Amino acid sequence: MVNNNTVMKNGKCIECGASQIDGLSCYEMFQFPLVWEHNDPKLYALHFWLVSCYMIQHPSNFTKDGYHQLVNLFIEAYDGEWDTDYILIKNREMVGNITNITNPTANEKRERTYRKWSITIEDIYKGGEVNAIDSINNWKEKIRINLNVC
Repeated sequence: MVNNNTVMKNGKCIECGASQIDGLSCYEMFQFPLVWEHNDPKLYALHFWLVSCYMIQHPSNFTKDGYHQLVNLFIEAYDGEWDTDYILIKNREMVGNITNITNPTANEKRERTYRKWSITIEDIYKGGEVNAIDSINNWKEKIRINLNVC
């Protein structure tokens, strides 16, 4: 099943490994915290981390340069403990050198590679809105650890 940048096979995302929950693909589960953050400014302050964690686990959405840009920004922001405003400034500076960030290949024709992650959007979705801040903070910590292994 292909659904807006996600390919699910046998109930699992073929890139991040998230299991289908409540009939939802990982992309569909990703939409829930995007809505939740509108109810809580503290959660909204984590928007960069929510989006970047999800996107790092779905590299088929990017060109090779675009993906490396995202990972580098994530690492620098995490290690430097940057605030959101500074992250956005640095992102604008960094993307100025990249011609194509997003993958121009049609979604259904993209090459996808599975990678095992300790936390995926499945965990954020299952934790629910009341736990979203803690869940996203945990997710970004685990992603940072996983990126050390790359």
